[in-house]
Amino acid sequence: MSFDRLGLSPELLRAVADQGYTEPTPVQAEAIPHVLAGRDVLAGAQTGTGKTAAFALPILQRLHATSAPVAAGDRRDAGRRRIRVLVLTPTRELALQVEESFRVYGATRPVRSTTIYGGVGYGPQVGALRRGPDVVVATPGRLLDHVGQQTIDLSNVEVLVLDEADRMLDMGFIRDIRKILALLPSRRQNLLFSATFSDDIRRLADGLLREPAQVQVAPRNIAAELVRQLVHPVDRERKRELLSHLVRSRRLDQTLVFTRTKHGANRLAEQLEKDGIAAAAIHGNKSQPQRVRALADFKAGRVTVLVATDIAARGLDIDALPHVVNYELPMVAQDYVHRIGRTGRAGVEGEAISLVCVDEMKMLRDIEDILRHRIPSEVVPGFEPDRSIRPQPIRLRSAGHRPMRVGRPGAGPRPGGGQRPGAAPRPGGGSRPVQRPERSWRPAPSGQGDRTVPRFVVMPGERLARTGDRTRRDRVRD
Repeated sequence: MSFDRLGLSPELLRAVADQGYTEPTPVQAEAIPHVLAGRDVLAGAQTGTGKTAAFALPILQRLHATSAPVAAGDRRDAGRRRIRVLVLTPTRELALQVEESFRVYGATRPVRSTTIYGGVGYGPQVGALRRGPDVVVATPGRLLDHVGQQTIDLSNVEVLVLDEADRMLDMGFIRDIRKILALLPSRRQNLLFSATFSDDIRRLADGLLREPAQVQVAPRNIAAELVRQLVHPVDRERKRELLSHLVRSRRLDQTLVFTRTKHGANRLAEQLEKDGIAAAAIHGNKSQPQRVRALADFKAGRVTVLVATDIAARGLDIDALPHVVNYELPMVAQDYVHRIGRTGRAGVEGEAISLVCVDEMKMLRDIEDILRHRIPSEVVPGFEPDRSIRPQPIRLRSAGHRPMRVGRPGAGPRPGGGQRPGAAPRPGGGSRPVQRPERSWRPAPSGQGDRTVPRFVVMPGERLARTGDRTRRDRVRD
């Protein structure tokens, strides 16, 4: 099938052709006609399947075909376009990439678009909102901050897109999403894209979508078919040495490397630099300019290894990325699928290598269970594991700090390591990683005006993270 059979306008077909695309991906072929018809859509698609174009192209056609409404009697806004499309994403990186897609595909007939996300100043965002964008791509926390400051008006939104909805729920954004939904017009088109369909996603979809067209192109927990997966067993203390060896021997060239913590990402990048390998780290503690610079250097080839945490890498779009390395396996098995999905995209083969020590063997088995097959294992000569080394518990901590239970602001470990009275123990014990969503928002108590009141969870050596909804209390992930 070609794009010209999907009902897109000639100008959008030219924009697609200018990007070198000749045939739509499965999610584009199935979703675009439904979106053009004005239907709500529930789409299951992994990252790298072309899902952004699946909603950006038909939305652009809708914007081109109809003029923007102007509030009657509002002379200040005469001639100013109102926000007609709202796209919610879990991370700032994904927000930037989605907004870029609207600009690229709309190049022949531009629409106004802007991004709203945390970690940067409010001034430029307020200025962009005052200019009246048609499309706003936002992370939930910062969007609600603008709502609280009355710098954004969502009363004219015609299309709502929830992109990577599963990740937003994993990050505890469900309350924020519900608050945003309450601010939107009841009559609108809703598009929900998710890599997986958990019970929480199903409940959200049931309350949001009206007789949706269902598009399923990514079976749950199935890794990208174009990704060759391999495990290198290695002792925990020799992982960095093995990674350096693989890079210096040209076994690996441009490589995205995953660690579990931000401290670990910084430390590994510094160690690789000492080994003479150009490396950079990207995670939630880096400022937005630092993250943009690191990604730009990586894409340009000035950096060979980009070390990232899961949250920082979510939504990264790197053309023809040849290698992904799991320096540390993720605590949640399903995150392995998201990690290796950074490579093997757009028809280009890729490779995912996992450096696995004895401590991580159970995690490896959990990953293989969801993949429903064993991952081939290959020992690198000179790095044979020492069979006498016994497994140790994996603790997520910054250097010099003990693990800390996630709970109310300022809460720390109980004296003697005891548990909060009346708290049910977590099955299996252990600690969970903490993800870094945007800042939470809730209305100020009565009598305090429109002031926003952030709620924070503090982790040792980590940036402030938001608590999740009640079903995820004390279970925020890193």
